[in-house]
Amino acid sequence: MNYKSENRDKLIKCAKKVFLTNGFTKASLRKISSDAGLTTGAVYFFFKDKDGLLGAIVDEPLNKILTVLQQHFAEDEQEDFTSYVHFEGDHDELAETLVSLMYDDYDAMIILLQKSAGSRYENIIDRIISLTEENYLEMAQKYAEAIKGKHVNTYMLHWFCHVHINAFVHLLEHEKNRDNAMKNIKSVMEFLICGWMNFILEDDE
Repeated sequence: MNYKSENRDKLIKCAKKVFLTNGFTKASLRKISSDAGLTTGAVYFFFKDKDGLLGAIVDEPLNKILTVLQQHFAEDEQEDFTSYVHFEGDHDELAETLVSLMYDDYDAMIILLQKSAGSRYENIIDRIISLTEENYLEMAQKYAEAIKGKHVNTYMLHWFCHVHINAFVHLLEHEKNRDNAMKNIKSVMEFLICGWMNFILEDDE
């Protein structure tokens, strides 16, 4: 590792601590660079600005999670709802993968969820919910086409998207133990899937 990489890593390590303590808005680039034994010029050299520094902390874990979600949505698009039968645990792999990614860099996720106000990431949960709703709507429409006399309940679809995403947010914010999180998410996921299957459609009038 050359000195440039070492200096960049020092800034990221120190920034993570400062963001966790003070949040994005109150985080001082002067303190971060001082803690790293560098000047503020180094921050601008490596990251351009404070948003870029935050991105160096959260982008990698965030993008991994988004990739898994996109893959899941793509697989769901291929689902044949005329023959689909839900069985307990059929979404465990997805749940475990998401929890693993969330807890692989727990501090980065906490910064993203609780400490990113004032940054370009402050509405990240709303953006993920919107992404989820867009994809779930397509899936729910296919589900409705497979069941005569039913159509999508858009209110419940919107509500379920919020509940799905916030279930993972709540887990991360209230359960620091990875093993407990992995255990608990399975029951949560089963509840969510069963609820989705039973209430996402309503009778045609």
